[in-house]
Parts: sequence; structure tokens; C-alpha cells
Amino acid sequence: MERLICLVIGYAFGLIQTGYLYGKSQHLDIRKYGSGNAGTTNVLRTLGWKAGVITFLGDSFKCIIAVVLVHLIFGKTHADIIQVLAMYTGMGVVLGHNYPFYMNFRGGKGIAVTAGLIASTTNWWITLICVAAFLGVTICTKYVSAGSLTLVVTYMICVIVYGQMGGYHVTGGHLYEIYGIAVLLVISAFYKHKANIVRLMNGTENKLSVGKKS
Repeated sequence: MERLICLVIGYAFGLIQTGYLYGKSQHLDIRKYGSGNAGTTNVLRTLGWKAGVITFLGDSFKCIIAVVLVHLIFGKTHADIIQVLAMYTGMGVVLGHNYPFYMNFRGGKGIAVTAGLIASTTNWWITLICVAAFLGVTICTKYVSAGSLTLVVTYMICVIVYGQMGGYHVTGGHLYEIYGIAVLLVISAFYKHKANIVRLMNGTENKLSVGKKS
């Protein structure tokens, strides 16, 4: 039951669509511009750096806040599985962000949300590794999609390594739940980026650019 509650809490926070709301404040539906996505990259390309940063921070912090709330609710009564519950919460935020019911299930791709999950559920060195992987690939290739996919794969690897080192302080089935959610996050990211992957393979993917609505 606790896991379901955490998924619902996460989904509710995921419904806060920063990019969409920012776009509305500028009198436009961001989903009608660029890639049609409500996430950070499309906002960045369409509305510029300020809008992109606000969207990224908003989408990241909604996951961080959701995880903190779950810690406050279950931290004392379920301390032995709080890391597991935090991962379910993060998965819920990704689902709410990617598939918001009130936007006909057309949201973002969950990368900024995953960044928030990384920051709120892991230690500093995993966060640094994931940030370095994203920035390194994005800067070298100019493809945000490539950097995003590298980020989630790097995170999954770090989660498994950290778990095997005993970092999550859970054992057995609980540990495999954490691994499973990390794998699901990778599958979700690759699914949401399937069009980007095709363009990357064809050499037609759009490189990083910053725009501004006229």
C-alpha cells in the first residue's frame, strides 16, 4: 500500500508542468512549437535560456519536494524501506510529468525529473558522475537527446553499483526493487526519445540551440 501511495504522490507532483505553465504565462502552448514537447529542451529552444532554466529547476524540484514529503510521511514508520519508497515516488513523478491526464497525456520526457530524483536519492559522487556524463556527451555532440540518454544509463549503472556496495542499506527483494525502478526509468527515457534515436541514427537530429519567441 505504501508503494502505491508514493506512486500517487509522485504522479500528483508530476502533473505540475513547469514548461507548459511558463508557456501559458507567455500566452502560448509550448506543445505547439518546436518538437511539441513540454519539457526543458523544447522550452529552451523556443523561449530562451531563462525559460529553459526555470523549466529545468521547476521539473527537478517537484521531484525533490515529492521525495522529501515521502520522507516526512514514512521516514519514521518505514525507515527500513524509505529508499525504496523514494524511488517509487520518483517513478510516479516521471509518470505524471510524461503523461499528465489533463494535457491528454502529452507531457515531457522525464529527464529533468530524473535529475531531481538523482539529487534527492543518491550521494554527491553519483550526482557528479551523472552530471559529468550528461554535460560531457551534450557538449561534445551538441545533442541534448544523446546526453539525456547517457544520463539515465549512467544513473542506472551507478544505482546498481551503489546498491551492491550496500549504499542503500536494504537487502534482498527491496534492493532489486530499486534496481528495477532504475531500469524502468531507462526504458521510459528511451521510449520517449524513440524519435530522437531514429534521427540520431539518420544524422538528422537537431543540435542544441537557444531560441526566443518573437
